[in-house]
This record gives sequence, C-alpha cells and structure tokens, in this order.
Amino acid sequence: MSSITPEAVLDALRTVIDPAEGKDVVRLGCVRDLSVAGNAISFRLVLEDPGGAFAQIAERMCKQAVRNAVGPEAGIRIEMDNEMIGLGDVDVVKDQRAGMQPIGATNVIGVASGKGGVGKSTVAVNLAVSLAAAGYDVGLLDADIYGPSIPTMFGVEGERPRVNDNRKLVPIERHGVKLVSMGFLVEPEKAVVWRGPMVSSAIKQFLGDTDWHGLDYLVIDFPPGTGDIQLTLVQSIPITGAVVVSTPQKVALADARKAVAMFEQVNVPVLGIVENMAWFTPDELPDKRYYLFGKGGASALATELDVPLLAELPIEPKLMEASDSGSPYVSELPDSETSKIFSVAARQVARKIDLINAGSSASGGLEIVYQ
Repeated sequence: MSSITPEAVLDALRTVIDPAEGKDVVRLGCVRDLSVAGNAISFRLVLEDPGGAFAQIAERMCKQAVRNAVGPEAGIRIEMDNEMIGLGDVDVVKDQRAGMQPIGATNVIGVASGKGGVGKSTVAVNLAVSLAAAGYDVGLLDADIYGPSIPTMFGVEGERPRVNDNRKLVPIERHGVKLVSMGFLVEPEKAVVWRGPMVSSAIKQFLGDTDWHGLDYLVIDFPPGTGDIQLTLVQSIPITGAVVVSTPQKVALADARKAVAMFEQVNVPVLGIVENMAWFTPDELPDKRYYLFGKGGASALATELDVPLLAELPIEPKLMEASDSGSPYVSELPDSETSKIFSVAARQVARKIDLINAGSSASGGLEIVYQ
C-alpha cells in the first residue's frame, strides 16, 4: 500500500453523506483531530445528534469509505463525539472563542491586501462565486465601509436588504452568493464620514445582525491595510483563514508582507497569496506575456513566507469590464482561462480549510504581539 496522506483520507470521507443535511462529513466540519502515521489513521467524528439514525451507521460508513480509498490494510480508529458544532442549523462558527460573535457560517475567509488598488475586491467576488459554483453555500460581506464596491460588481446598486421577523438583515442574493454591504444602506453619491469606533460597530452589526444561516463559507472583503477595522474583524469572529492579494510591484509586495504578518500575529492561517496583474497578453499576440509590473514577485514572497501561491491572474480588460457591468467575471465567462484559474484557487482554498478543520487546531488564539 502506498503512503497514506491526510488529503486522501479527507477525499474518501467526502463520500460519506449525512442524509438529513445533504452534505458530506468533511463539508459539515465533522472530522476533527485527523492523524495519519504510516497505515494508522485516527480522527474524531463530531455529530450534532448522537442518537440519530446517521450516527448509528456513520462510523462504519467512514471506515468503509477510507478502506475503499486507501486499502484494506489501513488501521482506522474513530472516536465518536457529540460536540455542538452547528451542523445544518449553523448558529456558531465552530471552535468559537470567548467574546466572539455567533454567526451562521461554518468557515470564514478573509480576503485582504496591504494596500488599495491591487484588485482585492475582484478576487473576493470571483472567489466567492467560484465557491458557489462548486456547490457550496456562500456569503460575501463587503467590510470596506468607506469604499464599498460589491453592489456595483454584482449589479445590485440601489437595492435594499429587508429585515426578517427576528430583526435580522436578510442578505441580497446574486449568482448563488448572499451579499451584505454598506453600499446597500447609503446613497452611492454620499460619503461615509465616520471615525474608527463607528466603523467597527457597523462591522460587528453586519456580522452579528445578519441572517447568514447555513453558510459553508462567509468570504469577507477586508478594507485595505492593517489597522483598527482589520483588527476588529479578526477579534470579532474566528477567521478560518485568509487570502492575501498583491500585485508584482515592490511596494505592493512590501504591503502584502505586512498583511501576512498581521494575520500571523493574531494566529489566523494564511491560506495563500494571489498575484493580480501578473502579466498582459495582447489579443493579437496570444503567445506573448508582458510583465508590466515585474515578474514573479508574489511567487518569491510566497516562498519566502512559506505560504501557497494560489493564483497568478493576468491583466485582462474583460475582467474589469465584468466588474463594472455588474456581472462577476467567472459567471460571465466561465470557460475562460482566467475563470479556470479562479476555480482552481477556490478548490485549493476549500481543501486547505478542510485540512485546517480536520487538524488539531483551526485558527488558534487571539494574542496580539506588537513589535
């Protein structure tokens, strides 16, 4: 039998479906403390209803699925647990820490950049839509209070979310993604002139007073930089992982390094770096790549910081046009090479999160070290 990997075990467990939820045990976050040593595999299987019909057969199904995938010689030990993690009726982010707000999402992904103008919102939008296209339940929170762009990029300017009977904000849904943005609450021509504490309060309300119920992923489009608003976000809810967006320019890479350092200081795993505007290919010269802002900068930074390089995205006019027209690029041109890059990045993010969730710790504590 070839060497068994945690990824192979999780792939096998994705075939084990909880019929009541219609989702597999990995997607539901049931697999914890996964350990693979040689042929020995062990993990906890955390179920919300230990007396339910699925709980009676789940252990056997998991063992059979893993043996079918990796071989009959595998030794599998499963500890059954009934820790309340919010399957289906998700009311809390798993592994919630004291003082953090409950929200209706199993995983939270922060999309951040050290500086503005690098295409962070474009990446957040197309990552969210790619995850939704892969079958996940996805929400997108536009946390850039001063410069909300999500309503424009989804073509929903002027729309207003309603409030349900529980006095929760009901997100507007487009392209399979549930949306909340300050842009829904203020007139487009008006500026939000608020001090930091007011902005932090608004973000906490968006997180806690929105009916995000049942999401696999809540993607948060962070405002650029590494200041108070960013710290409010990472201190308000347990972020499962972060994606950092940069361009190849030296100044952008320096700021991306600061963004990675910020997440490391608050023990939020960095899922990877996305390099935007990596090259330009003219239509009349499809075999040429012109590196207008430098070459390989984000790749070198990812290697230096020991984080994955999730994607290198070209300068593509159609990507900008799709954002301005209100139709996300990956929905508008799903078969394009750039859409395929986004799709691969989304799969990488999902698999990385599955490994984090199945490990011994999901996102660590919140001790902030100032240097």
